[in-house]
This record gives sequence, C-alpha cells and structure tokens, in this order.
Amino acid sequence: MNVMVDVEDTRRLEAFRAEAEAWIKANFPESLKSKLEEYYQNMPRYPDGPDWALWKERVRDKGWGTPGWPRDYGGGGLPTPEARIVLQAFTDCSAFNPMIGMGTSLLGPTLLEYGNEEQKKLHLTRVSRGEVRWCQGYSEPGAGSDLAGLQTKAEDKGDHYLVNGQKIWTSGSRFADWCFCLVRTDPKVKQDGISFLLIDMKTPGVEVRPIRTISGESPFSEVFFTDVVVPKENLVGKLNKGWTIAKRLLQFERNATNTARRQLAGDTRPLDVVAKEYIGTDEKGRIADPDLRQRIIKHMMEFRSLKLMQQRMLDETKAGQGPSEFTSVAKNARARIQQEREELLVEIFGQQGLGWGAAGDQFKQEEIDTTRAFFSNKAMTIFSGTTEVQNNIIAKRMLGLLDHQ
Repeated sequence: MNVMVDVEDTRRLEAFRAEAEAWIKANFPESLKSKLEEYYQNMPRYPDGPDWALWKERVRDKGWGTPGWPRDYGGGGLPTPEARIVLQAFTDCSAFNPMIGMGTSLLGPTLLEYGNEEQKKLHLTRVSRGEVRWCQGYSEPGAGSDLAGLQTKAEDKGDHYLVNGQKIWTSGSRFADWCFCLVRTDPKVKQDGISFLLIDMKTPGVEVRPIRTISGESPFSEVFFTDVVVPKENLVGKLNKGWTIAKRLLQFERNATNTARRQLAGDTRPLDVVAKEYIGTDEKGRIADPDLRQRIIKHMMEFRSLKLMQQRMLDETKAGQGPSEFTSVAKNARARIQQEREELLVEIFGQQGLGWGAAGDQFKQEEIDTTRAFFSNKAMTIFSGTTEVQNNIIAKRMLGLLDHQ
C-alpha cells in the first residue's frame, strides 16, 4: 500500500512539475532571458520596463513569488513539495522569481513563526506582492563574529522605542524600504538583552552610507541610526527575546536552499559531465584523469550528503522543533563544498578558467561566471557567521568540549 501511495505521489508531483514549467515558459518574457545574471548580481535593485512589470504581475497574481505561504498573505498556499517544485522550476526554465529577496527568504519565514497577525498581514502581504524590499540589520563594527555583543540600543519611551547605533555590511540597504534589526533593550545581559525590531528606512535619523568594494560596486553599506523613532507595534515577539528569533532567522539563511542571496553559480552542469567535455574519456567512458575522477566522485558524494542533511533539518522544522546546532554544521559544510566545486571546475577548465571580462571568441560565459564564482564564494566562510564561530557553536552545543557561556 505504501509503495502504491509513493508511486501515486511521485506521478502527481511530476505532473505538477511539468505544469509549473509549462506555465513559466509560456509567461516569462523573452526579453528578460538575457538579464538573468544582471538580476541576481543587482538584487534588490530590480530591472525596469514593461516586460519586468508584466512578469512581476503574472507571478504575483498566481502567488508563486511565495508559493508556500498562506493565500491570506499573498502566497500560493501550496504544500511544501509543490512549493519547492515551483521555486526550482524558475531556475530550470532559465527564469527568475521576481519576488526573491531578504523579505521572502529570511524575514517572511521568521514572521510566519514569531509575528502577530497584524504584522503578518501588513508585511507578508507586501513582500509576497513585491511591494517592499528588506535588508538585515545584524552586524556592527564591534559585533561581527560575536553578534550577541551588539550595542545598537533601543530605549523605551512609552509609546515608542528610540534607536541609536550603527550597523555595517548591510547588504542591499541602499534600495531597501525596511530593515529587520537586532537592538539592545537591556544593557545588563548579553543574549537575553536583545530584541527584534522592524524599522522603516524612511524614518528620520536613518542614514545609509555605501561601502565601495575594489570592483567599484557597493553591494552593502553602513547604516546609522540617530534618535530613530520606532513604534512599539514593530517589536517582533517578546521584549528581550530577540536572540531566539535571530537564531531562527539565521537558520533560514544558513540552510540556504532557496535564499535571496544566490551565490554566483558558474557552470551549473554536473561535474562529471563538464570534466568529460574538457578532459576527455578513457576506453571505458570514464573521466580520463583517474585522480581527478576520484576527487569528483568524492565531491558529488559529499554534496548528496549535504542535501540529505538539509532535508532532515527541514523535516525537523515542519515537526515544530526550534533552531538547532545542525544549522552550523550545514553552513560550514555548504561553504566548503561550494568552494571545492569551483576549485574543481577551474582546474577542469585549465586555461579556459582564466576568463574575467566579457564573453567572446576566447571564453564562454559559463567559464567567466565560474571564475568569478571561484573568487566571490570565498566569502561564504565569512558571511552568515564565520567558520570559526560555527566551529565554536558545534564544540559547545553538540560536542560539549567547552563550557557553556
């Protein structure tokens, strides 16, 4: 009986996958297909023009910008398996989800668990319709790796909080409408003195100063709060309980299964397929270089293990379990495995892995994208909590090697 149910479920999901892909292919404007990399690299600054507006409207009306969210909040109301299929179908069809960003990937899932009904109706609906862009106010100049040491304070002034302080490395803050922010509401304790506030970036006293990188771009900024008035209703959860919410949000970020901040992917084909094209095959049809072949097999096994671990974490979440230390394991594993993939690809490409500028006769676009990903994704061991910090969490909470603090 169970086998029959599994077969029926598989057939149903495959039929839904075909339906989703057909809809995306029929509705995604042809003119946007050349803007995929521009879209991902410039988020949350989205393209302009009538075709962009049309695509956004179509996805919004179908609820597929947030396919797994309740319809009451503008979502598609789909069960988890169908929602995952929709999100994957955007990629498989060389399209993109016009609603993705920190609102859909980080704040939204967090508000669904910790927000009150008024906050859900106001903020989730606007996120799912692509009307509001969010940024994350976590790191500070003196509280990066040790996030719980943050000093941006929110003083209780009766009917509002008065916020003063500074955040840094705030991705997308130049274009964001709102910021979900960790603030200190009790200076006497560390983790238990932090609260989770929603701040309108247009509020007087909010100043954004872009940080220019060596490439000339400014993907993140410093954000200063000077006597910023924040209504009491913008507090998410209970006062001084923001650390629990912050850990939950970081779990969504570290899982990184469908995040708004997509890492540069380069050549997305299976490694063995790419290697056979560039290295060639032996008389048995295997990758010609036996050493490289073994390393690719090892990498593909580790990648599969990572996906299974992420699935276990998602299952625990659906069962109502809170944030666990497995998020730190997954974050470290994903960073290492992703970096190893790009290192292998650059090695496979040989001199074709040296491309950097515009694609032309010498380099293919996927070769250039892979080289850029090779450098860009080195930061994966730093953002969302450094590898060293995650190792400390694993040592304390899972292995019991250090005294709890």
